[in-house]
Amino acid sequence: MGAINRVLVTGGAGFVGSHVAEYYATRGPQVTVLDDFSRASTLAATAEGRDTAAYNYDYLRERYPDIDFVEADIRNSDRIESIVEGHDAVVHLAGQVAVTASLNDPRTDFEVNAQGTFNVLEAARKAESDPAVVFASTNKVYGSNVNEISVREAETRYWYDDPEYERGIPESLSIDDCEHTPYGTSKLAGDLYLQDYAARNEIDAAAFRMSCIYGPRQFGIEDQGWIAHFAISTLEDEPLTVYGDGKQVRDALYVTDLVEAYDAFLSNPTDKPAVYNMGGGPHTTTSLIELFDLLEAQTGRRTAVGFDDWREGDQKVYVSDITRAEEHLDWTPSVDLETGLEQFVEWYIDR
Repeated sequence: MGAINRVLVTGGAGFVGSHVAEYYATRGPQVTVLDDFSRASTLAATAEGRDTAAYNYDYLRERYPDIDFVEADIRNSDRIESIVEGHDAVVHLAGQVAVTASLNDPRTDFEVNAQGTFNVLEAARKAESDPAVVFASTNKVYGSNVNEISVREAETRYWYDDPEYERGIPESLSIDDCEHTPYGTSKLAGDLYLQDYAARNEIDAAAFRMSCIYGPRQFGIEDQGWIAHFAISTLEDEPLTVYGDGKQVRDALYVTDLVEAYDAFLSNPTDKPAVYNMGGGPHTTTSLIELFDLLEAQTGRRTAVGFDDWREGDQKVYVSDITRAEEHLDWTPSVDLETGLEQFVEWYIDR
């Protein structure tokens, strides 16, 4: 694949999608943002609030007038085929994003995440412009197998007690013989379809199994975007509920580092692996209660925290082994957690 000339970003009005759109809009390619704008239908009322899609839609429209905005639903296969044609890269981020929502409405979760992703892949396969595809998968594809790895408990966190996983979870961890949430299952279905299309050389494609992504222009909520949610709650002095004991650990990846990983694949997808675990890796981790300490050090504030039962599908430790991305994409995260949090806090206060 040569130079990228036209990029389609599904879910482009979302947090990650808006950063992808901005990245390419500032570098020359023509950008198309596809979104159903379901959360941005009342911009006047929501732009000053905490609707991530509304805020980012407004942000992109004001700053990048050359971006094409298309309102469409990825469940409409014919519509998606007509939109994908003519693009040479697709970053597929549109989806249902919350485990809790998938438990309450698994059918919609399936239709958006599994069927919607299949529609994007089929559209790319049929397109004469032959686009490469990046798909935002999730660490939830590994299901409860993650919790079968032994962990040890320290004062403020859990950590892997098996030296095999000192660098984190590799792409080879089994996805079988374990409990999955509907969300994890629907994303895994799209992930597996993508791998099949790539293996049969139908399209160049890669699934990025993402851990915790954070950064400016993210209004986190309890069900999704927990680092932003904790930071905003701290700044606004709003009480928080921690499910479990707060020692669960995640690796954190600043959003611009993620976008650069996407671009590293799309710019040269030939003979690259089709699956990457994507996060900050073992050197950029935090537990929930450790994050409160980091936020207090930066803001001088600490909000009230209550505790409740563990939530279904939660993992005591999830850390991405990013070795494959480092080796095959010549990529490594550049923003440490302290710097990323500082930039998030500055954005939120200044916005």
